[in-house]
Amino acid sequence: MKSVFDPNQALRNVQDFGEEGGVVPVIDVAATSTFLDPEDMEKTFRGERAGCYLYSRHQNPTVQAFSKKLAAMENLPSAVGVASGLAAIACTLDQLLKAGDHVISSANVYGGTYAFMANILSKRGVEVSFVDQNNLSEVKKALKPSTKIIYTESMSNPLLSVPDLRQLSAISKSANTKLIVDNTFTPLIVNPAQYGADVVIHSATKFLSGASDMIAGVVAGSTDFINSLLDVNTGSIMLNGPVMDARLAHELYLRLDHLPLRMKAHSETAYFFASKMEEAGLRVLYPALKSHPSHDIFKEIANPEYGAGGVLTLDCQTKEKARVLAKKLQDERFGLYAVSLGFSRTLMSCPSLSTSSEIPEEERKKSGMTDSLLRLSVGYTGDKQTMWERFYNCAQSLSLLK
Repeated sequence: MKSVFDPNQALRNVQDFGEEGGVVPVIDVAATSTFLDPEDMEKTFRGERAGCYLYSRHQNPTVQAFSKKLAAMENLPSAVGVASGLAAIACTLDQLLKAGDHVISSANVYGGTYAFMANILSKRGVEVSFVDQNNLSEVKKALKPSTKIIYTESMSNPLLSVPDLRQLSAISKSANTKLIVDNTFTPLIVNPAQYGADVVIHSATKFLSGASDMIAGVVAGSTDFINSLLDVNTGSIMLNGPVMDARLAHELYLRLDHLPLRMKAHSETAYFFASKMEEAGLRVLYPALKSHPSHDIFKEIANPEYGAGGVLTLDCQTKEKARVLAKKLQDERFGLYAVSLGFSRTLMSCPSLSTSSEIPEEERKKSGMTDSLLRLSVGYTGDKQTMWERFYNCAQSLSLLK
């Protein structure tokens, strides 16, 4: 079944005006807001009055404009921008969990997410089970009466595994849990809410920004849930304080308009390289390739207009070859050896030695995440054929090609 929700149309349908009819909203940098009636401030603190701007850690007009636009893109009623993707994850889990609760998480989540769950939630008395979410029987087996959340990523890092969100949602609903999906790798490509996700999270640092020049995050969900995050007395965002700066919110608001163009460009270039690499005899992971284990599931849930995303992963046979290849590619101006993704230029990293290093080695090996993997967040700058020749020459020098 192909997607029927058009996130690009949803983005176009959101329109905010600036002061005196400006075509974009203004940047409201005020840290605090005036109440004309002192009694209204008291009611706001008591939770009796909603919709008031109180203090920018609570709500800010510019952050709210960006959040409304992102919520429309994710087909959810509400959203809120925060200071980072991990802040979005941490505050969401904080809000929904208490000591004695249980979480079922994908074993292949981002390393920072794994570390937060394993090392921070455990200190708070929350139990976490890390499972292979492509094995639905394993997910069902992990369920407990105390399970409150099933947590996954729309595309895992770095194996690019795609879970069957429809089946995970069905399991979640039957167990009366919340399904939380990190959609950082696949904005516009996958719409988790369409398949039953209750909460959708993004690291806006990545594709939403597109320029590797800011740190930001966002949580989207029901209006009641977003309001709960901002509650003056019990909200984990309000009380932990990871406020999104109004200037960044304004930048992100504007960048969402060209996100569809950027995602298409990333996907087109990544597919070009993934196909060429596979033809040359390299073991490459990319969901648009029929050889990828998640290819069929991905085709069923993805919006085909935006391709398969901008990330691919190579098996370079050994850890040393992965490092050397990355160094050669950087020297030849193919890309940059750096973590993160979504930049206009290609970024490369060895996941088991960097962004997945927090996951215990035994767990990494069990999932197929070897030290020989090199992840590429493929940019769209430069002539593709020229870039391919640079890659080919570097890979050939290491005897990686057939």
